[in-house]
Amino acid sequence: MQYRTPFAFKTRVCTFLCLSFLIFANAQKVEWISFEAAIERNKENPKHFLIDIYTDWCGYCKKMDRDTYAIPAIANYINKNFHAVKFNAEQREALHYNDNKYGYVPNGRRGYHEFAAALLEGKLSYPSTVIFDPKEVLLTRIPGYLKPEQMEPILVYFADEKYKTLAWNLFEKSYQSNW
Repeated sequence: MQYRTPFAFKTRVCTFLCLSFLIFANAQKVEWISFEAAIERNKENPKHFLIDIYTDWCGYCKKMDRDTYAIPAIANYINKNFHAVKFNAEQREALHYNDNKYGYVPNGRRGYHEFAAALLEGKLSYPSTVIFDPKEVLLTRIPGYLKPEQMEPILVYFADEKYKTLAWNLFEKSYQSNW
């Protein structure tokens, strides 16, 4: 029997913790960019857009970041197939798009950004997910928190352009997860 010192045990634990940290640190994350950056990237590399509309105070927005977007398979799929945009619905910076200027509108204690209101047709609900096609045409808006198992078929439906030939309810019924 080999004699093990407390030092050897501590070394193994420390090595395990360091390796775990490196694996966690290298876990795939969604590469969020601004809407303007997505428009520029889309000129060279056309993809669908996934726009996460959030606010800093929204608990479900933070939960979705932590529980849905942090799943490596989801993050990897988004990074590969979408221009991923994180848009603060209360940001104060103006945005120029399609010859329009969108700005911040003060409203009581909080305000809202006109671009978020335009994307959501005035129904400001957070979080909300908006999908554009590669030609920057709005395809859908999905209000509310999405669990990973809800997000996965949505991503596949749009990235694989199933929406062009198959109604969502039929796709959803037949969808089998590959992740």
